[in-house]
Amino acid sequence: MVIAIAGAHGQIARRLSRLLAGRGDTVIGLIRNPDQADDVRQDGASPVVCDLEAATVDEVAGAIRGADAAVFAAGAGPGSGAERKLTMDRDGAVKFLRAATSAEVARFLIVSSVGAENPPDGDDVYSVYQRAKGEADRAVQASDGAWTIIRPGRLTDDPGTGHVRIATDPFRGEVPRDDVAAVIARVLEDDRFSRRVLYVNSGEESIEDALNRALTNA
Repeated sequence: MVIAIAGAHGQIARRLSRLLAGRGDTVIGLIRNPDQADDVRQDGASPVVCDLEAATVDEVAGAIRGADAAVFAAGAGPGSGAERKLTMDRDGAVKFLRAATSAEVARFLIVSSVGAENPPDGDDVYSVYQRAKGEADRAVQASDGAWTIIRPGRLTDDPGTGHVRIATDPFRGEVPRDDVAAVIARVLEDDRFSRRVLYVNSGEESIEDALNRALTNA
């Protein structure tokens, strides 16, 4: 597969690139900062400088044309204000979705967050972030393509265990970024997870068993 990742220098994205490249996929890594290109190459991806906040839909589509799947793993990041939560986590995601549609990319996956399904009303940065995620997710769900939304709980840098809990209904917890990346890599190659929202946290089952259970219980 050829897989384009927006936010390729992010913590989940870098882990995902290494997994995908390791199994023989071709990875296009979109980055805003050209200084990150060497890191992206080391992960096994081909870096493409494309600022989602500044680029047009056509420019983004040109960067990912030919991909089989597109993954939105970008974000404003910690320390950013409410405005950038909207311009990146919401608007950047919607622009990437539109670009993927324009470029006829068959699969689209977005990394979201538990809580986006029912975001708070406050004006604090966290509330705005959750609403931005929720609005981006709704745009994805309204699209006609083969989309998947991944909503992990609190992310950690603990080593991945390969054991998770996955459900189609909201639940909270925490999960290593390693395991989130592994779930994404598996989901991308399986059309059964098209048009599904999956909540992911640490658990007792293997990733394969947890995914199969989520399908059975959906």
